[in-house]
Amino acid sequence: MERLLLVTMIGFTTGMIGTGIGGFVAFFINKKGNRFMSFILEFSAGLMMAVVCFDLLPHAFELGGLKLTILGIILGVIVIIYLDNLIKLSQFSKHLKVVNSRLLRAGILMAVGIALHNFPEGVAIGSGFDASVKLGISLAFVIAVHNIPEGLAMALPLKAGGMGSIKVCIYTLLVGIPMGIGAFIGALVGEISQEAIALCLGFAGGSMLYIVCGDLIPESKSIYKGRLSTIGNILGIILGIVISVGTHS
Repeated sequence: MERLLLVTMIGFTTGMIGTGIGGFVAFFINKKGNRFMSFILEFSAGLMMAVVCFDLLPHAFELGGLKLTILGIILGVIVIIYLDNLIKLSQFSKHLKVVNSRLLRAGILMAVGIALHNFPEGVAIGSGFDASVKLGISLAFVIAVHNIPEGLAMALPLKAGGMGSIKVCIYTLLVGIPMGIGAFIGALVGEISQEAIALCLGFAGGSMLYIVCGDLIPESKSIYKGRLSTIGNILGIILGIVISVGTHS
């Protein structure tokens, strides 16, 4: 029982520290110039796109194959469009008195995608500890590192959309909670269907790609149409590749 609780706490800590650091970094970004904000939005978009394409989805392919992962991606896109429409129809944005409700929606949807993504990663941590302590610790470290850009990609649109910095930091911590739940289930069951994990990862990847392509990049281009935003996107992709490849080498 003590071991189960320890693995669960490691899952919670890994999830909350990873995305929390990203939110903490966003706390210090206070400039609101169009060029700077456009650059930052595209940088976070590129970062997320790289992590999804070079880390999350390849892992899903290994676990469940191409067809199952593609199915997860399609389902993720469908669900995130549905959630996006619900948020647009609600009065949520008006109550918050946001500067840019589109960016706020993008941040909220990104948070949903990251939370969904964190659950199967928590399962992986719990299952890893069942295999060996060394593997469990290694997985926890890798996941914490690549959750940092995810937290940043979630925090920046929330902050640009008008949400207060303290709330942004709190929400980036909260999206790490599903990882602790996943770690508990992974440690309890020992092994879970690899196909189910692949489907969850594909789902999360599809939802995040839709947010990046449908909200973050178009919003960046509407703010500033110069080359700087494109350079930010490329730099974000490069950093995302370095993080994704470096943590697996």
